[in-house]
Amino acid sequence: MSLQKTSGKLLLCVILLIITNSVTAQAIDTLSFIKSKKMSDDDLLKKREGTFITGLPDFSSDPVTGFGFGIRSNVYWNGERTNPLFAHTPYLAKLKANVAYYTSNARELILSLDIPYYKGTRWRFKIDFKAQQNPANLYFGLTESTLGNLRLPSDENTTFSTYAAFDRARKIVRPGGIGEADFVTDALSNRFRETEYMLNIKADYALGNGKWRIMSGYEIQHLSYKTFEGEQAEAINPITEEETSAPNGFSLLQRDFDQGQISGLNGGWISILQTALIYDTRDFEPDPTKGYYFEIANEYSSKYIGSQFDFNKLFIQARAYQKLPFGTRTVLAGRFGVGTIFGSNAPFFEFQDQWSPEGSINSLGGKQSLRGYRANRFLARSLWFTNVELRYRIAETKLGKQRFAFGVAPFFDAGTVRDDWRNLNLKNIRYSYGLGARVAWNQSTIISFDYGISKEDKLFYIGIGQAF
Repeated sequence: MSLQKTSGKLLLCVILLIITNSVTAQAIDTLSFIKSKKMSDDDLLKKREGTFITGLPDFSSDPVTGFGFGIRSNVYWNGERTNPLFAHTPYLAKLKANVAYYTSNARELILSLDIPYYKGTRWRFKIDFKAQQNPANLYFGLTESTLGNLRLPSDENTTFSTYAAFDRARKIVRPGGIGEADFVTDALSNRFRETEYMLNIKADYALGNGKWRIMSGYEIQHLSYKTFEGEQAEAINPITEEETSAPNGFSLLQRDFDQGQISGLNGGWISILQTALIYDTRDFEPDPTKGYYFEIANEYSSKYIGSQFDFNKLFIQARAYQKLPFGTRTVLAGRFGVGTIFGSNAPFFEFQDQWSPEGSINSLGGKQSLRGYRANRFLARSLWFTNVELRYRIAETKLGKQRFAFGVAPFFDAGTVRDDWRNLNLKNIRYSYGLGARVAWNQSTIISFDYGISKEDKLFYIGIGQAF
């Protein structure tokens, strides 16, 4: 038997030991602190008992990473209806295992274990591991000047109002400059490759009646980066307009690093202490019908804890869910987030997302924040954004032991970025809107389809889970 198979079976045994007969008599007496989180009667009636697996081929689609295929699977331990936790938790434990490959040559492996209300107590534990490589990351700059129209790295005097026009223009062959080939294309000049290995361990503790939680965690990462100067790339002959190939010119990311405008391109080890204060009254975390979620989250990185970078990231997020009195399950969902980075030499890659105990959020642009714009289209030290969705359920059905529900979700997204948090205001806002479709599989697994529209682009996404 291989080491992988042995360790896999050992992990499953550990999880089963954790959750089997895990609610002690003493814990049952203290379950009153989560009564406010009881599921709706309708959702509770449909919640499946026991242990089950949801797995599906990954046919995800993202305008940046391309079309993806792989396996996205979850093992749920729900317990029996007689378990006092059954009506108050989305599951006793969940093990997520995702493997995916994308047409952009990106690939990822994600393993995640989540145990809410461990043995009926106030503790929740999460362990996450990720190994990924993505050569399709986009970089347009690291200041609020990115709010302007798109510009060619080699010609900042020419701007483009749509991404399609910009994308075509940067492929047109041009004479090379100093350090470049005689003739080059800029097709890859806004792209870079990131390779990441990450391990994260978190624990949180419910306070009082269970609505408030405090969380702490530790994350260690190793990151490395590559730009694509001199590599063969797509090109367009400027005379015949025929498609061809040519060496790529300079990289915008490399240029900003060489000029001292950014740091972190050499990658390295990042050691992070995470803390958060959370208020949560959602009735069902994967797909709420009512309740609120609020968090103040912070990441601290310093040489004193073994990191090669010094920075402090603060993110505040609020979500609200309200069931409306029409349709079988119609929910108005909204989110507002604001974040900033402290530290004069914070690495560029920390500008790319906002950390949340619920999962990091790309900022600003992409399927998690501004769905009509490319991921990381707008980057600066500080930002705010908001999302609103109307989630309307159309139909439900049951196939064997599997339950499926189908719905639509028109949405509106907006946000902006600034070089200083004190300048955040309602000016220079970028917004997008669109229509989403949702498929709920056994309630806990949500398959999302979103089509976002902005003045710059029209983008389609397929993924697992709600945007928020």
